[in-house]
Amino acid sequence: MILCGVDEAGKGAVLGPLVVSAVACERQQDLAELGVKDSKALTPARRKVLSDEIRASFPVEVLVISPGEIDARGMTMNALMARSHAHVIAALRPTLAVVDACDVVAARYGAMVSSHLDIPCRVIARHHADRDHPAVSAASIVAKVERDRAIDALREEFGEIGSGYPSDFSTVRFLEQYFSIHQGPPPIARRSWETVRALAARHEQSSLLDFSGRGAE
Repeated sequence: MILCGVDEAGKGAVLGPLVVSAVACERQQDLAELGVKDSKALTPARRKVLSDEIRASFPVEVLVISPGEIDARGMTMNALMARSHAHVIAALRPTLAVVDACDVVAARYGAMVSSHLDIPCRVIARHHADRDHPAVSAASIVAKVERDRAIDALREEFGEIGSGYPSDFSTVRFLEQYFSIHQGPPPIARRSWETVRALAARHEQSSLLDFSGRGAE
């Protein structure tokens, strides 16, 4: 039996891509012996080493979704995640897939993923699967390393952008400065995210007040 684990990195980020990864194996024990665990519990250096080892020894599929694709999705974020998870599963053609649930109701999310598959594969969705299932842990590591590479490349182009998450002060400061200089969001931002919409509204209001003030002079 071929099993695959599926996870993603960057789902809640306001900058940069969403990365979805799947890792297949015959025995989860083989992955566990590498020392895989939830990517958030590993240092960047350790994640990189493990990602290279996983890629060298196991089938891996990665899907990178740009901010523009996320903004143009025409569906809920959970629906996009379900289609994306199904996409990487189909590429590896396992008989069983364990996915990190993106819905508060795990079984419902598993059914969403299954609805997009045209191969015979049982899908199990679990909360905290990246912590409890080695194959999902491996997928989380690969996804995180790929997203970190993407963020590093964006940092080279745009300067310090932080982690790309709206809770990161450096990310918010970058967005505010970019808005001030360019009168709009950067191309690496998810325009549909509340953080960007709020900044755009604030900037528009400030511009209107400034225009009104000049007109009164």
